[in-house]
Amino acid sequence: MTATAGNEVFESKITAYVLACWILAAFGGLMFGYDIGISGGVSGMDDFLIKFFPAVYAKKKKAVENNYCKFDNQMLQLFTSSLYMAALVASFGASKACNLLGRRPTILMASVLFVIGAALSAFAEHKWILILGRIFFGIGVGFGNETVPLFLTEVAPVQHRGAVNILFQLMITVGIFIANIVNYVTSEMHPHGWRVSLGVAAIPAVMLGLGSLVISETPASLVERGKVDQGRAALKKIRGVDNVEPEFETIVAGCEAAAQVKKPLKKLMKKSGQPQLIIAVVLQVFQQFTGINAIMFYAPVLFQTMGFKANGSLLSSIITGLVNVLATFVSIYTVDKLGRRKLLLQGCIQMCISQVAIGVILVTNLKATGSLDKTLSTVVVILVCLYVMAFAWSWGPLCWLIPSEIFPLETRTAGFAFAVSTNMLCTFIIAQAFLSMMCGMQAYIFFFFSAWIVAMGLFVLFFLPETKGVPIDLMVEKVWKQHPVWRKFFRSDVRSYEMA
Repeated sequence: MTATAGNEVFESKITAYVLACWILAAFGGLMFGYDIGISGGVSGMDDFLIKFFPAVYAKKKKAVENNYCKFDNQMLQLFTSSLYMAALVASFGASKACNLLGRRPTILMASVLFVIGAALSAFAEHKWILILGRIFFGIGVGFGNETVPLFLTEVAPVQHRGAVNILFQLMITVGIFIANIVNYVTSEMHPHGWRVSLGVAAIPAVMLGLGSLVISETPASLVERGKVDQGRAALKKIRGVDNVEPEFETIVAGCEAAAQVKKPLKKLMKKSGQPQLIIAVVLQVFQQFTGINAIMFYAPVLFQTMGFKANGSLLSSIITGLVNVLATFVSIYTVDKLGRRKLLLQGCIQMCISQVAIGVILVTNLKATGSLDKTLSTVVVILVCLYVMAFAWSWGPLCWLIPSEIFPLETRTAGFAFAVSTNMLCTFIIAQAFLSMMCGMQAYIFFFFSAWIVAMGLFVLFFLPETKGVPIDLMVEKVWKQHPVWRKFFRSDVRSYEMA
């Protein structure tokens, strides 16, 4: 098959080796997703609460306790959120490692750090060791989330770039689903089920580490570090054809332009770097303020608040996790056909309707004490599934895909580091604040997230350019300089790449 860029034709085949590269690298998403899914389930386990958060356990058992406030505890929220603050800081170190060492070694470093975090968490006897384990988890997540989407974008043929990059998000959803199943099983393993849940996190990390020894380094990374012949050989290997010169020439040209930029951060802050940076950062803010992580982190807690028993809440989380996985396949199939904008706008509409409906049901039927009846509880689970479904084929995967493809090579790792760190910062804010927000705002929290979703849709409608089918090394000329809003940022440029 071929991909056309201007008058050039890039040949490629999907071989068993390149499929293996895509899948093995995407295990970085599985590692991240497992941690997202495991935190909420462990936070709701009585054995875990008794050992580390006895005050929360005592509040949980009081029948008269306010439904919306029974899990409101800053230290419990810190157990979940500390990972994301560590990931925020680590993403900038990962950016440097990507540039100096390459994508493969950075992926290996992510897996090692995550294994250390799993070991510390599983064997923790004191709260400070538990939090330290979360910090190591976070550093591993920062390295993995910085590197894996970039790797997938750089090795994918342009005509399949969206689908390949979404493998990362698919693995996130698979990780969440597996975590929900593990939590469901280990919730009956007293008193150490929570240790098993946290320790199993080492398995996807080990698989990612082994995969990093098999996958090929990206041609762009090799050429950028002066290994031109190795870069050409790598491109032939991942394309499965010998005629790679047209594509290789665009990579070399991009690397030569990048080599002239001695200070990528300074270049990124110039006027011509601002459109990509604004899009990358704003998308991450919006992704987290859809409320998705409030639901995915705390789904078991949320369902307990609505009246489900402990096992029932975990089972409901498994259902939403399965929906999350299956709906991501829709994005893989459609993203390179329909484009990014259509999926994001459709997702906004469906998520907003679902959130508003959940809010209305809870405001009118779930009081501070008591629970929803069985019928309304079932309706809420269905609405949560519809919400998760829309997110899974739109804002979930595309907020990783779009920032990984819009930056020129000279600012790619630095720009994506800003995207990852923003994502982690907003995730930290939501994870640290959600249970307290739910206590204060009660069911009105769903209207809060709905308002953000409306703002997201308007932003996409007016400011987000379509990047479907555009080679990443031609993105400035074919996308940014053609957009009615962003082209004014490039009017002072004499050349496509500005010296820094």
